[in-house]
Amino acid sequence: MTMSSDQARPTPHTRDYFYVGGSYTTGSGGSEIAHGQLYVEHLAPIEKTRSIPIFFIHGNGMTASNFLNTPDGRPGWADYFLAQGYEVYLVDQPCRGRSPWHQGVDGSQSAMGVYKVESRFTATAKYKHWPQAVLHTQWPGSGTKGDPVFDAFYKSIVPSLTSPVEVSQLVKTAGTQLLDRIGPVALVTHSQSGSLGWILGDSCPHLVRAIVALEPGGPPFQQAVFASTPSRAYGIADIPLTFDPPVLFPSDLITVILERSTFYTNVQQATPARRLTHLACIPVLVVTSESGYHAIYDHCTVQFLRDAGVDVTHTRLEALGIRGNGHMMFMERNSAEIAGAIEHWISKVLRTPNEGS
Repeated sequence: MTMSSDQARPTPHTRDYFYVGGSYTTGSGGSEIAHGQLYVEHLAPIEKTRSIPIFFIHGNGMTASNFLNTPDGRPGWADYFLAQGYEVYLVDQPCRGRSPWHQGVDGSQSAMGVYKVESRFTATAKYKHWPQAVLHTQWPGSGTKGDPVFDAFYKSIVPSLTSPVEVSQLVKTAGTQLLDRIGPVALVTHSQSGSLGWILGDSCPHLVRAIVALEPGGPPFQQAVFASTPSRAYGIADIPLTFDPPVLFPSDLITVILERSTFYTNVQQATPARRLTHLACIPVLVVTSESGYHAIYDHCTVQFLRDAGVDVTHTRLEALGIRGNGHMMFMERNSAEIAGAIEHWISKVLRTPNEGS
């Protein structure tokens, strides 16, 4: 089923919210406060036909609002999956949005400026910072400050914690509690939250039935395109994952450089690669847009996962005839078409005798 881009009415559903995780501590003013909790929004279609819900985790600088509707006012991916009969869970990462940040308790924050958002997400063809950027055609509007769609999107961006280790630890703690509460899910991550998906799948392989990683943070071990500094000390994550043989310290992962270019360096495990024993139990779909900067290096992340024994399908949207998308594909003009391709994969890997595709 494909949702028309001009559909105006949301899918009938119920809504509630709650918090999980967090702990009490002494705040900077000496009072006792709760911090590290995770805001969760739960949407349930009136006609539920799918047994496994969709759990969305947004990327850096974003909140759950990413998936509620698009900046130009169309129903978002939450509505698309509700229309297919799925329950939907959305979160604001700890210390972001409706998950409170406390000065003096939580780590430092940073916010994305207009130039970064335009040049990397919404108007990449204008800036041409990587070769594929010129192919970007699907953002609604000019993608620059002053355009009403851009302004609506930019005003939704919030400060985020600067430490990926702190974020990872907080999401692991609160996210595992959420999964224990709601049961098995299909997990959809985007960009910065890609590593959080690997962490939650590793922590709760019995509760994460599938992972869809939309241009997940990468490539392994270091930054790319805009910097080349070390990152993701455990290859695809900033905190330990379950490897076999075990990895106690980042130095236990012996690496080799397989490719080096102007935009990225492909660093992988040396042979024989250690296996990600928990993630190997979970089917994974990595989705890459035609024009986003991940088009350059997502294959490196896929290679790391495959070498570690993970069952990965790598879908490049242009191979499906879906052209012109960038990093914020779920907000773009053809977002429903992309959602349809992803839902088809999810329904296939999660199919039960009473559920069709």
